[in-house]
Amino acid sequence: MGLLLSIVVIGLWCAHLAWTLLSVPVLWDSPWTYIHVLVQGYLSTGLFITAHDAIHGTVVRGRRGNDIIGFIASFLFAGLWYPRLVVNHHRHHDHPAEDDLDPDYHPSNNLLIWFASFMWRYTTVWQLLIMAAAYNLLKLRVEEVRLWIWWIIPAFMGSFQLFYVGTYLPHRKPHTPDMPYRARSMPLNHLLAMISCYFFGYHAEHHISPGTPWWQLWRVKERRIS
Repeated sequence: MGLLLSIVVIGLWCAHLAWTLLSVPVLWDSPWTYIHVLVQGYLSTGLFITAHDAIHGTVVRGRRGNDIIGFIASFLFAGLWYPRLVVNHHRHHDHPAEDDLDPDYHPSNNLLIWFASFMWRYTTVWQLLIMAAAYNLLKLRVEEVRLWIWWIIPAFMGSFQLFYVGTYLPHRKPHTPDMPYRARSMPLNHLLAMISCYFFGYHAEHHISPGTPWWQLWRVKERRIS
C-alpha cells in the first residue's frame, strides 16, 4: 500500500502540474483558479509526506527502495537534497523540541521567525540553483504567471502547511508533562487530520510510532485514546 500511495501522490502532482502549466489559463475571476492552487499545494504537501515516510522506511521494504522514492519526492517538491533531510529528520526525532539540537525547532515560539529559521535550515545553494535553472527552462515554454500561480506559490503553501501543522502546532511551547516527545496532537477527527496534512496533525502519535506510515496514523490515534 505504501508504494501504491506514493506512486499515486507523485503521479497526481506531476499530472496536475503539467496540465495546469500547459493548458489552464490563469483567470482571476474564476473559482477554478483558486481550486487548482489549493489542489497543487495539497499535492506538494503530499510529496514531502512521501519523502518523510521514505526516511522512516515505511514506503517499501528495504532501505534502497525507500531512498530512491524519497529522493524523487523531495527533489520534485523543491529541489530538496534528500540526504540532508534524512540527517535533519533523525536529529529531530532524537531531540524533539530541544534548543540547538533539533534542527526543526526554534525557541522563540514566534511563528514567522520559526518558519524563516525552518526554511533556512533546509535551503541549500544547490537547491536554489536547481530551482532557478528549472524556472528559466520552463519559462521558455510556459508564461511566467502560470509558473508562479500553478507551481511556485503552491510549493510555498505546501511548505507552510507542513511547517504549521507538522512542526509549529505540535512542538511549540509550553511543553507539558503530558506531551510525549514534547509533541502534542490535534483532537480526534480523521477527516480534518487528512485534509489538514495527511494525518500529520496526529503528531505525538507519529513520535510514539515513527515506523507507522502516514495513512495508518489514525489507527495509532484511536488506540492511544481508547
